[in-house]
Amino acid sequence: MTSGNRVAIVGAGIAGLACAKVLIQEGFPVEIFDRTPDVGGVWSVTRRYPGLRPQSSKRTYQFSDFPLPSDAPQELDGAQMQAYLAAYAARFGLGDYLRLNTEVVAADPVDSGWLLEIRDEDGARRTSCDHLVIANGVFSDPVVPEYRGLDLFEAAGGRVCHSSEFLDLESVRGKSVAVVGYGGAACEIAEAVSEVAAATTVVARKLHWKVPRTMTKALDFERLLLTRFGEAHFAREPRGRISRFLDRGSFRASDLDLAQELAIKRLRLRELDLVPEGHFEEFADATASVASEGFYEKVAENRIVVHRDTTIAELGGGRGAKSALRLANGEMVRADIVICATGFQQRVPFLTPYVQRRLTDDDGNFLLHRQILPLDVPNLTFVGYNASAVSTLNAEVSAHWTAALLAGRLAAPPTVLAREQIEERLRWMEERSPGHHAHGTAVTPFALRTIDEMLADLKYRLPLHARIAQWVRTVNPGSYRGFTERRKSSAAAEASTSQQFLADPAQPVGQAQEAPGAPQSAPSQQFGADPAQPQGQVPKVPGAAGAARPVSPEPVSSGPAAREAESVPPPSLPTPSAPSESTQQSAPPRSAPSQPAATPQQASEQTAPTQQAPPSAPAQPVGPQSVTPDEEHDPAQADQPAGGR
Repeated sequence: MTSGNRVAIVGAGIAGLACAKVLIQEGFPVEIFDRTPDVGGVWSVTRRYPGLRPQSSKRTYQFSDFPLPSDAPQELDGAQMQAYLAAYAARFGLGDYLRLNTEVVAADPVDSGWLLEIRDEDGARRTSCDHLVIANGVFSDPVVPEYRGLDLFEAAGGRVCHSSEFLDLESVRGKSVAVVGYGGAACEIAEAVSEVAAATTVVARKLHWKVPRTMTKALDFERLLLTRFGEAHFAREPRGRISRFLDRGSFRASDLDLAQELAIKRLRLRELDLVPEGHFEEFADATASVASEGFYEKVAENRIVVHRDTTIAELGGGRGAKSALRLANGEMVRADIVICATGFQQRVPFLTPYVQRRLTDDDGNFLLHRQILPLDVPNLTFVGYNASAVSTLNAEVSAHWTAALLAGRLAAPPTVLAREQIEERLRWMEERSPGHHAHGTAVTPFALRTIDEMLADLKYRLPLHARIAQWVRTVNPGSYRGFTERRKSSAAAEASTSQQFLADPAQPVGQAQEAPGAPQSAPSQQFGADPAQPQGQVPKVPGAAGAARPVSPEPVSSGPAAREAESVPPPSLPTPSAPSESTQQSAPPRSAPSQPAATPQQASEQTAPTQQAPPSAPAQPVGPQSVTPDEEHDPAQADQPAGGR
């Protein structure tokens, strides 16, 4: 492909925004479609349940080139996370490329790329693109179990909903609430609901290991999962030298036993009769879930009651009777509302059944090289299908991988070799965590290794001092800014060189013309800064220190409102620290808005689709995939993969 080919991105969450930014900087015309009125994906106001927050801290859950402010809360809430993503979109000028409140209803492969059927406020219409990027994420299609007796339950005034549909905490004030599940969403919702509900019950088919945010002064959740030494404690083939050393000396088992005992004591699991079955290492296989703040304290106070190792057998009620539910163990539980934190199906419903069959195996597992590239469907890539505890960084590197592939700098591996390695990875995941890996799209706790593999494909290696630091310190997204800056410099040099050959005769040679469609340079606008405030001086925002007061930001949309958002960042987050001297310089060029939608006739008249990688490019050897099992997506009690948010 060339920079003139049009790219459509479905999804304006973390992965979609990161991919759009990189592709625009590479010169590709881009359109970003999302059915919600704001950016953010799972953080959208239309899907954000009470209590939702990132499991990782601000140290690790941020973009490499858009750091959070130093005085922002250590753990952001859902509203603050959405505001951060809205500010990211404004900072990099994505507003003109966003098509919010626009759903992609169908996507059909054609000779010229893809024909899309989209639906917005004006109705349904068609458009086309040369390449399609799917960034709908691993939390897009909710799963709600089918319960016997639902009609009687609803007749008695009861309600059943998915966690992504539960948006108003006040709606359960004074009521009896049952939460189904034991993953991150279930525990976060139960803790929030217990503040206002008359009674809060958790129905857990199976208990999963939870990790306290802090176990000791020297050990916390992020040091366990987001350092290279921590990753080495979890089995993964082929094993590195440190991993083999930990095995030979039995250090792995003893270290994990110690972490297990620390978690049990810190969360008082024995006293509460909530010690899960199995070994602590399984926490990374199934959920990699952080213990929700206040959850176990509420259990100890009997404000939350956990029914473990059981399921809902039947809902009951009827006219004149109170709504209730009967558990598989025979117990009856009073409930006005049942909130199902039962996860999401991993699928792409707007693709044709034929294309969907070519993307997955018989078990529905996605067959994607590097969790990005399908083997049998041309002009299609995925981003965000590598859920981890550092989804922002994974999304950025995946975006650069995708851009390199489309620009012809990266060759796709031989299909036979890639298929063998993908199947081997899925076999390993299934043996280790049957059904817990979100259909092959989860990479926790091997996020760093996954990033290493993508960077190796791109012929980039982190500086030695950064790699050494990652063995004992949690990953710092800022360490990867050098890779981002290198790509920006390379793209700028390529654009400048091409302009010398295409220069206007009236233009003096040596004075570069502005590339067609390139964004105008603009001063770097600090996130949260007053436009009237001199650059380099960070104004104080009310509520910035201490516990931040979430203020719902205005959604970023296309058109004039988006352009205003570039200079008026959302107010719900504290002001970030001033950017470094290098970032104070002019912002990277912004590509022109994508071309108008093509008619079906125009789409059919386009040329044959360009290949994702030129045949002449040397094939890159492919190493084993970095993956890990994730939260179980069981209709009875699945939950969100913790690494995905």
